[in-house]
Amino acid sequence: MERGQLHSSRSFTLEELASEVGGVAEGNPAQSISGVAGIREARQGEISFVANQRYTRFIDDTQASALILAPGMGNGHLPVLRTEDPYLAYLKILRLFSPLPAERFLPGVHPKAVVDPDALLGKDVHLGAGVYVGAGVELGDRCVLLPGVVIMDGCSLGEECLIFPGVVLREGVQLGRRVVIHSGTVLGADGFGYAWDGKRHQKIPQIGGVEIGDEVEIGANVTIDRATTGMTRIGEGCRIDNLVQIAHNVQIGPNSIIVAQAGISGSTELGSGVTVAGQAGVAGHINIGDGVVVAAQAGVTKSVEDGVCVSGYPARPHDEAMRHLAALNKVPELIRRIAKLERELARLREDSSEETVGQD
Repeated sequence: MERGQLHSSRSFTLEELASEVGGVAEGNPAQSISGVAGIREARQGEISFVANQRYTRFIDDTQASALILAPGMGNGHLPVLRTEDPYLAYLKILRLFSPLPAERFLPGVHPKAVVDPDALLGKDVHLGAGVYVGAGVELGDRCVLLPGVVIMDGCSLGEECLIFPGVVLREGVQLGRRVVIHSGTVLGADGFGYAWDGKRHQKIPQIGGVEIGDEVEIGANVTIDRATTGMTRIGEGCRIDNLVQIAHNVQIGPNSIIVAQAGISGSTELGSGVTVAGQAGVAGHINIGDGVVVAAQAGVTKSVEDGVCVSGYPARPHDEAMRHLAALNKVPELIRRIAKLERELARLREDSSEETVGQD
């Protein structure tokens, strides 16, 4: 195992792994597997996979002890876990070998952590150096707060949350169970609310909160603002990439994906299973339906119905946006053709004028 790589002490037989992913073990079902790796990096004791025919050329040279392959795909000399979807099986097996927080971080409170006497800590929590836990905070069982995490007054965290270094949860933020938050993220900062009084921008108090559902994962340097009143809500199972901005009072339905550098303006509602791709922007006070896909760098300025894929700026249905782009790409040639026609027309007019003068 290379330095810095996370690993687990677990091991499984090939047959046990096949049972976990609904596949079939071929060759040596008792083959012991203690890790997972890519086909070119794999070593003895590890299992790898081939999901694309382009990578079959690596099968003969791999050092892996077993492979995950689709039906009909050659296996060379190795034991095989046969399954219809090798990549999905690989992800499931990778999860089995991923060390749990409880394995990586033993229960205990570091002497340099600061915990308010009014905070309630669940069983087997881990608090690293420099962690601050404010008054009225409730930490669920087996929560892990790594160095430098700040949990301000009145927050609540469900069981088995994993909070990486440098995360800040402002007052009253609520996390469900098994939420993962990566470094540098701030939840519950004031929403961007100001009113012009004729002389200056007056700050609108932001007295609402932030509510994060179960099993949400939030990337590094994400900002999710507290509501002006009420709640900014992120539904269960959502995945939020690094460097995302979610404004006050936004509502995001379950199992949605927000990709890096996307921004969602205030009071917008996203349905379930929505995908907002990288660098896309969504205007405020609109509704994005269930299953909508917002393509990369799209700018959404009005509501979108369920199941539609939109792209471009302003965002429109993807096929329409592609026709618009194709037409736009023809503009330079059209300009050249028009200029040529104008020159020809001017020449014809000159010739016609000269003929008229000659007749006179």
